[in-house]
Amino acid sequence: MTIFRTMPENFFMLLATVLAAAFFSGCASDLPPAPQSAASPEYSYKIGPGDNLNIVVWRNPELSMSVPVRPDGKISAPLIDDLDAMGKDSTSLARDIEKELAKFIRDPVVTVIVTNFVGPYSEQIRVIGEAAKPQILAYKQKMTLLDVMIAVGGMTDFADGNRATILRTGEDNAQYSVRLKDLVKDGDVSANVEMKPGDVLIIPQSWF
Repeated sequence: MTIFRTMPENFFMLLATVLAAAFFSGCASDLPPAPQSAASPEYSYKIGPGDNLNIVVWRNPELSMSVPVRPDGKISAPLIDDLDAMGKDSTSLARDIEKELAKFIRDPVVTVIVTNFVGPYSEQIRVIGEAAKPQILAYKQKMTLLDVMIAVGGMTDFADGNRATILRTGEDNAQYSVRLKDLVKDGDVSANVEMKPGDVLIIPQSWF
């Protein structure tokens, strides 16, 4: 019971939503099809736990280093004990580091480069059900359904691909139908659609 008490509340909310979506996936034909275009031109990558950051401080090589983003979303670096990084883009984080370093050095100029992409949990793509390798993927701008299916190794022999759905958490858990069988098995590129940060792809099992 201790394990469940320590789980964040939003985890249970997402789990309940996903289970409900999976239960009703048999009615996928009643859902609207996922729009072909979904990526926002204003999208900027957000840093998350597990990312690795190269911090470069101009003219101060002793302060420049590569640091991981800890599970709590914070980083530690020379002259910086704990600084929130999760949910920020690299430019915003660089400005925050400059403010911290300005307490010790004059006019610091900082560049932050993300070298290992994981992203915050809220923006990761989750693939569940009859995927060959169900997993969590880091979202990338213009990522498509086909990109996701290649990453998870396609579907199992028991998948009902044309009853698959996308649960779009960024749109108040709106649900859309997708035609995975047409896309993966038949090569119908018209079935390929763009993903959005936080999407959950649900691949149900065939009834027959």
